[in-house]
Amino acid sequence: MRIDKFLNAVNIVKRRAVAQDMIDSGVVFLNGRLAKASKEVKKGDIITIEYLNRKKSYEVLDIPILKNVPKSESSLYVRELDGDA
Repeated sequence: MRIDKFLNAVNIVKRRAVAQDMIDSGVVFLNGRLAKASKEVKKGDIITIEYLNRKKSYEVLDIPILKNVPKSESSLYVRELDGDA
């Protein structure tokens, strides 16, 4: 699954367009490298988002089959990592 779709599907961002804008702005990293919207996400990947005053990192646990996952099930697909990565 593409990283922009993944960010939206697991409720890290509200809309895919927002995910695409963040990627285009250079604040989304996949395994420590600057991400492109078309980059495929795999189990075990680490996604890092650099906000203005902090970083948030997420570990990919599984790839959703559905276009959107209920918020209550997001923890099955992604886990927020502690601290700034």
